[in-house]
Amino acid sequence: MTKIAGIGEQNRNIVGASGVLIGLDVGGSITKIVGFHKGKLLKETLVKASDPVASAYGALGKFMLLNELRLDQVEAIRLTGVGASHVEDSELLELPSTIVPEFNAVGIGGLFTAQAEKAIVVSMGTGTSIVYADRKTIRHIIGSGVGGGTLLGLGQTMLGVRDFDSISEMSLEGDLQKIDLSVGDISRRSIPGLSSDTTASNFGKVDERVTASDLAHGIVNLVFQSVGTAAVLAARLEKVDKIIFTGNLLRIESGRTVLKGFADLYNVKIVVPQHAEFATAIGAALYDSTIV
Repeated sequence: MTKIAGIGEQNRNIVGASGVLIGLDVGGSITKIVGFHKGKLLKETLVKASDPVASAYGALGKFMLLNELRLDQVEAIRLTGVGASHVEDSELLELPSTIVPEFNAVGIGGLFTAQAEKAIVVSMGTGTSIVYADRKTIRHIIGSGVGGGTLLGLGQTMLGVRDFDSISEMSLEGDLQKIDLSVGDISRRSIPGLSSDTTASNFGKVDERVTASDLAHGIVNLVFQSVGTAAVLAARLEKVDKIIFTGNLLRIESGRTVLKGFADLYNVKIVVPQHAEFATAIGAALYDSTIV
């Protein structure tokens, strides 16, 4: 369990900062970067690169140019993510740099972007991490290997496509009824608490007549339902009714639709905040040295 400064306190810290506070979420192939100056969130950006060190340096350079910043304006750089461990130097471009524990960044960023005081925060990246966060604590609950890597791997194997945007666009044209077996398909009677279109088996109805778009929709549904189910269980375990979803995968429209269905089915509040894709980087930027 990690103690954190309250959201209000975090805001006071960034408002009072004399220089720019930068946060980087360094992934295996994508680095996202944000910055705060005088309490204002600057223009965020990202860089794709197979090497996390090159990605981190490239993102920092791109961010500085985008926001017309000088190096002497930067007060601190805070890095998080699986790729942050590859940036071993204590300084990035000779600027003060620290590595932030990823679960802390996930929790802080989720609460800040959603302006929430207490919630389950789900970070959907290559895999998925689920944390409980409130104004005083952050606690990792569980992780899952199902995430963006799963979606891309299945897309490559089943569709010959390996990018989020293409799979997302294809999924919008697909018919999920040709892919998933529903409760209504297998039961003649209604089941209390479950509508007839509730999924009984992902990919349980596939035959030779399905199209690539149908398969794309099925892949998205499989990934988001798997993560959504784990998130709902975490919320019930922690006795909270709000789940904040962050990460790259929230760009997928059909995936967000799946999450809306979970809100209705399980009576929980599903929040996809503005800047959801950059929430973990935001959490890194807001990480305070008073955290213990």
